[in-house]
Amino acid sequence: MTSAPRTVPAVDVVIVNWNAGHHLGDCLRSVVRADRSELRVARIVVVDNASTDGSASGLAAADIPLDVVRNDRNHGFAVACNQGAARGDSDLVLFLNPDTELYPDSLAVVARVLRRPPRDRIGIFGGLMVDDHGNPQISCSRFPSLRVYLGKMTGLDRVAPALFPPHHLRPRELTGSRPVDQVIGAFFLVRRRVFAELHGFDERYFLYLEDVDFAWRARRAGWLSYYVEQVRVHHTGQVSSSQLGAWRHYLMLRSRTTYAFRHWAGPRAWALMALTLSVEPAARLAAATVRGRWTELGPTLAVYRTFLRWFRQGAGGVRTAGSCDTDHAFTV
Repeated sequence: MTSAPRTVPAVDVVIVNWNAGHHLGDCLRSVVRADRSELRVARIVVVDNASTDGSASGLAAADIPLDVVRNDRNHGFAVACNQGAARGDSDLVLFLNPDTELYPDSLAVVARVLRRPPRDRIGIFGGLMVDDHGNPQISCSRFPSLRVYLGKMTGLDRVAPALFPPHHLRPRELTGSRPVDQVIGAFFLVRRRVFAELHGFDERYFLYLEDVDFAWRARRAGWLSYYVEQVRVHHTGQVSSSQLGAWRHYLMLRSRTTYAFRHWAGPRAWALMALTLSVEPAARLAAATVRGRWTELGPTLAVYRTFLRWFRQGAGGVRTAGSCDTDHAFTV
């Protein structure tokens, strides 16, 4: 009597691109070269957010169906991720940054974890990000709290991390595969049923924290995020976002505020706003002055002026949408 052949699960890979240069092609080639015997890549969807560097031209993925979506303008990361996910129907969706490269065994290792009994209702999987030399990089994060943000604004997360824990878990804090608050979005493997249940990424986030928001909503729905130490992924990091200059911080301020008013009790969200408009800009201006970086003063002020204008104009509805989540478990 012969046993029935084991069904190999399938995954759709979604890559959102914005001026990632040669990294996008390198990422695609790494997916093609990866061992897919235990996790079949049904399709790769590249969503290009109006790149101007030609990075989305002439793409190929050998024996994997490749779908390239070209947006006429930059719709933001969350919107593009949702666009890409909608082009497939596999049971799993892997959101992969264009500046990442899989190791040959990355997919096979995570497939073995997927076969374990789902005793912990794991809905999101992540891996170990490494640099060019294989050294561990930021792979997981804590859910943000007012204390986390205050520490980051003032530098107290480096001076007194026990009192003001940093947002990202340091590599030495990750000593094995385990559930975490959130795995970073550079390698973000989601069960499609979870993605559908949560209606995808919240499109109010243009860039930053959409993965944190998704992980928090998943946790509220009973799904855990799981860090798999043996899944290695090379991550260059900030290839696209570094092109934004000072405005990268403006987008972070918007996302941070959106997150706070979506998921924190009102007084805590307003406390973050007060710190954002007082302590943080003062600390940034003082640091730039001490270091003699005079050219940073003007852009820093411009970022906070633009942010305040965005907030006064209604902040995309975030001050009303979801702000009733007063049972938030975060502590100050």
